[in-house]
Parts: sequence; structure tokens; C-alpha cells
Amino acid sequence: MNKKILSQTRRRRLDIQGFTNVEDDLLVEVGPWLRLTFGLCTVFAFLGIALASTSIIWTLVPIAALGAMSPVHPFDLIYNLVIRRFTHTLPLPKRGAPSRFACGFGSVWLIIIGVLFHLGNNTAAYVLGGMLCVVGLLVSTIDFCIPSIIYRSIFGFPPKRELNVT
Repeated sequence: MNKKILSQTRRRRLDIQGFTNVEDDLLVEVGPWLRLTFGLCTVFAFLGIALASTSIIWTLVPIAALGAMSPVHPFDLIYNLVIRRFTHTLPLPKRGAPSRFACGFGSVWLIIIGVLFHLGNNTAAYVLGGMLCVVGLLVSTIDFCIPSIIYRSIFGFPPKRELNVT
């Protein structure tokens, strides 16, 4: 049986998001599900922006804010309480400060987009919304989280890990 391994690049990106104290084996198992939260946020943000729907955008704001305040994002509960019962996998690890910072960053970004739509400045809302969706797409597909990098630029990056060759 082939044992799955975590690439050095992916491990580094997850460390930057705040998963520094999580074992590689757990991240191999649940790592793809860590992307679910950001993927759902990105899909709903895209819908809200594409439809210029302040209702969708305002609904996402408290969800993102809760994700900033808690180490368990509300969308993590979808996996932890439902999906993992079918996949027979372990619960998601708690999110660290960089990931929570990203959620706070996203909630402020959503507020600005919502205000812009409300004020009728749709062009600016679409531009900022498009940028938000690109940022969300990066983290939900390749674990590249720009807000976590901003957090780490301010508060320090974790040390780089040595490559374990066995």
C-alpha cells in the first residue's frame, strides 16, 4: 500500500496558514478538507458579486467574522459534523491565527464590497470582488493564502522544515 506524503511546498503553505503543530499524517488525511471552507466562501462570494446581491454578501460577513473569532470556522462544521461520517476521516485541526486573520481580512473586504454595491459603485465592487474571488480561489485550490502571508509578514514566519527522506 502506498503511503501518501505531504509535499514540502504544501506543508510550507499549511504552516504559513497556522497548522505548524499539526502532524503531517493528519494533514495528508484531512488537508483537502481544509480547503472546503475557503472554497464555500469563495463560491458564495462569487455568487454575491456576480449577482450584485448585497443579501448574499451581508450573509457571508458574519460567517467570515465568526471564522476570525473561532479556531473552528462555521463551514468546518459541515465537514466535522456531516462529511467525515461518510469519509471515516478525523476531524479538522483547529485553525491558527494566520487562518483566522484571513477570515477577518475577508469579512472586512466583504463589508467594503457590500457598501460599494449599496452605494451604487458597482464597478469598484466588481473589481474588489474579483480580487477577493482570486484570493479565495488560490487558497481553496493550492493552499496559497495571501492574507496568511500578510499575517506572517507582520508577526513572523514559522521556521522552514527540513525535508525528511526515509
